[in-house]
Amino acid sequence: MKPRIAFPLVTLLAALALGACGDSKEDKAKSAVCDARADISKQVDELKGLTVSTVTVDGVQNSLKAISSDLSKIKDAQGDLSGDGRQQVQDATKTFTSQVQSIAGSVGRSTSLSEAKTQLTSALRQLGDAYKQSFARVDCS
Repeated sequence: MKPRIAFPLVTLLAALALGACGDSKEDKAKSAVCDARADISKQVDELKGLTVSTVTVDGVQNSLKAISSDLSKIKDAQGDLSGDGRQQVQDATKTFTSQVQSIAGSVGRSTSLSEAKTQLTSALRQLGDAYKQSFARVDCS
């Protein structure tokens, strides 16, 4: 190969190789959404697995804080998504947030310990259902 041709060809190949390594804003946003979605699923599963003997206020609060943080990450990233993906994530975020607020508003209105246990069990089951109805449908493949 002649030196005049080799240098531009090597430069072009290097640029293409480096360009292939970087993710687009949309790829990064999708990755952030999917990572947060996976953590929400983990937190919901942990909450659903709690029993009256294993539940602690700190444990529930930590999981709810993690879910809130994940929702913030999703809201921050959704602007970099396009088309149907953006709409799907926006709808899921809106639906899940609304359901979580509704569930949170219904817990703690009991007058006895047994009612509180029943409310908590029901609320955690509802949280799992809310996740399935919203974020489980977000495409992360």
